Amino acid sequence: MSFPTIKRVLLKLSGEVLMGNQQFGIDPEFVAELAQEVKAAKETGLEICLVIGGGNIFRGMAGAAKGMDRAQADYMGMLATVMNALAMQNALEQCGVPTRVQSAIEMDKVCEPVIRRRAERHLEKGRVVIFAAGVGAPYFTTDSGAALRAAEMKCDALLKGTSVDGVYDSDPKHNPDAVRFDTVTYDRVLADNLKVMDASAVALCRDNKIPIVVFSIREKGNLARVLAGGGVQTIVQDS
Repeated sequence: MSFPTIKRVLLKLSGEVLMGNQQFGIDPEFVAELAQEVKAAKETGLEICLVIGGGNIFRGMAGAAKGMDRAQADYMGMLATVMNALAMQNALEQCGVPTRVQSAIEMDKVCEPVIRRRAERHLEKGRVVIFAAGVGAPYFTTDSGAALRAAEMKCDALLKGTSVDGVYDSDPKHNPDAVRFDTVTYDRVLADNLKVMDASAVALCRDNKIPIVVFSIREKGNLARVLAGGGVQTIVQDS
C-alpha cells in the first residue's frame, strides 16, 4: 500500500526492540540504528511522532501478575517509557534530528508536559516529538497511549514497529503454518483477538479512521520501504 497523502505519522515502537540482542535494558548501538531509520523517514518530508513502550525495563502487567499493586506497577512502567524516550532523544539528536520529549507525567527537569498545541508547533518546525508515560494513568497500555496521541495529533497513520513482520491468523512463533494478512479490518482484529494492539487502541483508531501499519522494525531500512508503499507489512483499516 502507498500513502499518497500521508504527511504526519505516529511510530509506535515496543520497548523490547530497544534491547537489540540483549536480554534487558537499552542497547545504545541498536537505538542509534533506529534513530537513523527515523532520520531517513523524516528526510522524506514527514512529520513524525514517536511512542515507545517500556517492556525492556519494566512491564506493569507483569509486575501485577507477581503480586504488585496494578496501579503502582503501571506507574513504574510509565517511568520506564520516559527512560526509553530520553535514550531515543539522545540518539536522534546525535545524528542531527531535533526532538522534544513530552511526558504525560510531569517532570519538568527532563522533559515537557504533554501539550497538544505545543507538540503541533514542534512538528511544524521540523522536530520529532516523542510522547512518553502513556496516557498518564494506570490500566492503559502504551498502545492505547499511541492511539490517543495519533488521534490528538491528527496523524494520517499509526505505524507499529515490532519484531514480527505483520499480523497473522495465529502466533507465527508457535505455528509455522500461520498466515500473514496483507490487509485486515479493525473489526476482524477485534473479533478474532489478533493481538495487533489492545482492543481499546484498535477501537480508537477505527473510530478516528487511522490505519494501523504493522511491520518489522528490526529489518534495516524497512521503515522507509513501508512508508514508500513497499516492504512486508499488514495494514489494519476499514474494508
